Amino acid sequence: MQNFRNYYDILKVPKDASTEEIKRSYRKLARQYHPDLNPGDKAAEEQFKIIGEAYDVLSDAEKRSQYDQFGQYWQQQGFQKTSRPQATKKWGGQTNPFATDKVDFSEFADFQEFLDQLLERPQSKNKQKGPKVKTPRGGRRDAEARLTLPLEKAYTGGRERIRLEDGRSLEVTMPTGMVSGQRIRLKGQGTAGGDLYLKIEVSPHAFYRLEGNDIVCELPITCAEAILGGQIEAPTLDGWVNVTIPPGVRSGQRLRLGGKGYPSNGGKRGDQLVEIRIESPKNISPQERELYERIRQIETYKPRANLPI
Repeated sequence: MQNFRNYYDILKVPKDASTEEIKRSYRKLARQYHPDLNPGDKAAEEQFKIIGEAYDVLSDAEKRSQYDQFGQYWQQQGFQKTSRPQATKKWGGQTNPFATDKVDFSEFADFQEFLDQLLERPQSKNKQKGPKVKTPRGGRRDAEARLTLPLEKAYTGGRERIRLEDGRSLEVTMPTGMVSGQRIRLKGQGTAGGDLYLKIEVSPHAFYRLEGNDIVCELPITCAEAILGGQIEAPTLDGWVNVTIPPGVRSGQRLRLGGKGYPSNGGKRGDQLVEIRIESPKNISPQERELYERIRQIETYKPRANLPI
């Protein structure tokens, strides 16, 4: 075990500090000593790790309670690996085998086992015996963080530098075709050597929307384009492509662009569905008005001729 560290002093907060005060002070110090802002400064890097260790304990109600109650043992000079003593000091009226200056912590699988024996609590019957494994202080455990991405970035994937809430900055290689709810595992980036899982959230797009592996978008066209048809350009996640509009297309009609959708788990892509929206201009030039007047006089299509009334 390491020599005792006063986590309150490290985070520069009083012992009765609230969780919010602890978080606020941690964020300030984490920014101050962050490796990205102190390149090559080993002392700053080590202080950043110590600050993270202190926050890991004080931000967790159960860990903080244990730290406040038993922190005095960590201050003992002999609270490191040595021979186990024979002791008869009293703890709450009972023999306390640990009330000495030196304790052999290699005999305990973890801190919880130490507390169980210290307080003479019964240990779990299901606890399996075996080789003792030293775990990092605070215990190795996985962590989860949410990462919100725009649709284009979720589609392309690739290298991305992200900044976590704890102040760390990581460069991550992300897969293509990520979807909301997907989890990406970053080995060894969790608490005390555990894994970090990034939970992906794809933010809504202003133009595209996903329907399974198909991408749907509304494409505005003019009245002339709708009547005459022809080729126009439409955007896709891969760039602009030519789309053939059939003559007499109607609003709401969908045109399918094969293989231009979103990738599935197997790598096969869906389609892009282009939903036609015919728009009329609000302002037209005198020449356009003259042409529209001529068309109205000669057009043969009567849309209200067969109303069911």
